[in-house]
Amino acid sequence: MTSRQFLRVGGAVLIVLGVLGFVHVLGPTPETSIFGATWWSDTGESWGHLILGIIALIGVYVFDADAQKSLATVLGTILVLVGLYSIFNGNFLGVSLENPADTILHLILGIWALIATRGREEVA
Repeated sequence: MTSRQFLRVGGAVLIVLGVLGFVHVLGPTPETSIFGATWWSDTGESWGHLILGIIALIGVYVFDADAQKSLATVLGTILVLVGLYSIFNGNFLGVSLENPADTILHLILGIWALIATRGREEVA
């Protein structure tokens, strides 16, 4: 997997998660999430997912391979740091990260992004 592929697929995943949080499938409260308190995204987290996903998809079409690798590195680092932070504290800048699925999701996406930066980049 390359950085470009992560930005494309990971960006789409983040956008879908953001939208699902807004349309009361994954939030904005545990009561409105289909997974209950196990996995839900408040409005702030849904915005975060949506914005990061849009940035990732824009990067696929606007940036060259080196900039895509840098963007994937930044996104991966952010996701891993937020995932690690959520293990010890359930609130980040007013965004609720208190359910275990959040931690797992952020760590998986972040590690995936960082691994993708190690792959050989495709020539656009």
